[in-house]
Amino acid sequence: MKFYAITLKPVSGFGTLLKGDTIFGHFCWQAAYDASLIVGGLEEQIALYPEKPFAIFSSAFLKSMTENQNVYFLKRPDLPFSFLIPRQKDRLAGLRLKKEHKKKKWMMVDEALRLDIKKAEFFSDHELLEQTFKHLTYGSRRQFLKTDAHELVKASPQTHNSINRLTQSTGTGPFAPYVKQNFFYLPETELVVFVLIEESATDISRVTCGMERIGVWGYGKDASTGMGRFEVCETNELPLPALKGVTALYALAPCVPEKYTFRDVFFTPFTRFGKHGDRLACHGNPFKNPVIMADEGAVLIPKDIATVQKPYVGQGILNVSKAMSKTVVQGYAPCLPLEMEMLYETNL
Repeated sequence: MKFYAITLKPVSGFGTLLKGDTIFGHFCWQAAYDASLIVGGLEEQIALYPEKPFAIFSSAFLKSMTENQNVYFLKRPDLPFSFLIPRQKDRLAGLRLKKEHKKKKWMMVDEALRLDIKKAEFFSDHELLEQTFKHLTYGSRRQFLKTDAHELVKASPQTHNSINRLTQSTGTGPFAPYVKQNFFYLPETELVVFVLIEESATDISRVTCGMERIGVWGYGKDASTGMGRFEVCETNELPLPALKGVTALYALAPCVPEKYTFRDVFFTPFTRFGKHGDRLACHGNPFKNPVIMADEGAVLIPKDIATVQKPYVGQGILNVSKAMSKTVVQGYAPCLPLEMEMLYETNL
């Protein structure tokens, strides 16, 4: 497999956050309409997906620049604080340090993409905003300073109405107005999606073509109202993560870890209440069975380091849809090596 970074630039708000399993679903719809995106067509590759995935997408993370190189802000690893901060002799000082560290939700990594808990630099939302603000153009800075809410990603409620076609009004009950949350990124924000590609099935040019079409038509819910638009700025091939002899793995997307493979898994549970898109959205039962996953940022400790040979973790999830029995959910996630051996051993 080959490993790539795809840089995206949001050009609208989003009704659904950019997570790896949903991006995979959108790409599959593109392949369903254009068989040239995947060798042999979508049905052939979907049948092989549980054993041989043709593409594995990460969730989207913030991309920035510092000291003339690209840096990425990943979610802080889902580890207990005893792994992340040094022990303090003074209990009160330890509690203050823990309280301060709770705010630091982001971890900065450079282009090497090798994570080390002892050397990692963590950022709060405010610190991340300051880092991003430095690289804005003059016009974007002025526009930003005029707004009241200074946030990197602003959650904005939007009111919708369901119209009763018999009375031509919203009425009451199921036709009453309702509110949805939409997410808007700071102008000029760049996001990165990492993708593993099996080149016997597809390549980066075809994956990029699919992503560009997703950005034009819209991603996630409310795409028909203009949400979920983005541009593909560039693609860069990266070396495959060096996993030989690693202590732990960091998941870049929601995943379903394999059984009997890991000694420990630290994660935040994420339940995907999936729904078919495109023409299946109008099917009699477009809803998929819920899938409980480990969210991006999960840390997985292998039982045997020698068994870690693939640049991804997880599995393909079957039997999730009554509308289309062949449906597969991306339970895989690209992974990065995470150094935490000394901390892990001292906390056993």
